[in-house]
Amino acid sequence: MHPDLEKLIVLQQLDVEAKRLRDEMVALPKRVAELEAKTKAVVGQRAVVLDLIAKEEVLRRRQESDVKDHQAKISRVRKQLDQATTTVQVTAFEHEIGFAQVEVSRLEDAELESMERTEALESQKAIADEAVEDATKTLERERLRASETIALDKKALAEVDQKRAALRPEIGESALSNYDRIAKGKGTGLAEALNQKCMACQMMLRPQRWNDLRDRSNDEDIMTCESCGRLLYYDPARDAPQRKTVPVESIAASIIRSL
Repeated sequence: MHPDLEKLIVLQQLDVEAKRLRDEMVALPKRVAELEAKTKAVVGQRAVVLDLIAKEEVLRRRQESDVKDHQAKISRVRKQLDQATTTVQVTAFEHEIGFAQVEVSRLEDAELESMERTEALESQKAIADEAVEDATKTLERERLRASETIALDKKALAEVDQKRAALRPEIGESALSNYDRIAKGKGTGLAEALNQKCMACQMMLRPQRWNDLRDRSNDEDIMTCESCGRLLYYDPARDAPQRKTVPVESIAASIIRSL
């Protein structure tokens, strides 16, 4: 294997880890913001329920006041009825009493309906209270987790960047330039070849190219995938079927162990 290729394998692992850490540090605040918006929405829904309950209470107080007014009117008109001297007066007073009684009955029915609506709203409020509590706890938990994770990620990223900065000058300029160019366009610059296939694009390698790649004495050129253009490397420890009886340590593991 080309000596630069061995170092590029490690560099890519560091680059991938650095990207993961950066992505996580960007994603966590977004996650917290989403939870904040969700919590705000749940609190808003609860506020709507509370407002409806308050309106029903105001409505019932007005209905109760109207009932008392009509009942007082009935008592007053009945006294007047007792003092009536003509049929016309009696008829008029009875009409007023009947109208007031109808209104009292209507208001009492409406008050009962309001109480039933309030009962249903109270059930919704209980659900909303629980939802607000759960959302608030989740938000606080995720805020704390995000803060702690970002702090750890920053520390880990600093260590990874330090290793990357130390490793890059050890790689040949041409190989490093090709790696950077391919990684910029495709996300990764290297791809493992396994079972005659590029594991990045899943395209098969031509038999001769596969044999050349597996030739461990060939350390002059860094081969590329004819399909995706990534730099290819072959790890005999992962090839199947494994014909050798002596265990072979993977390339990546041996390089990392030597760091």
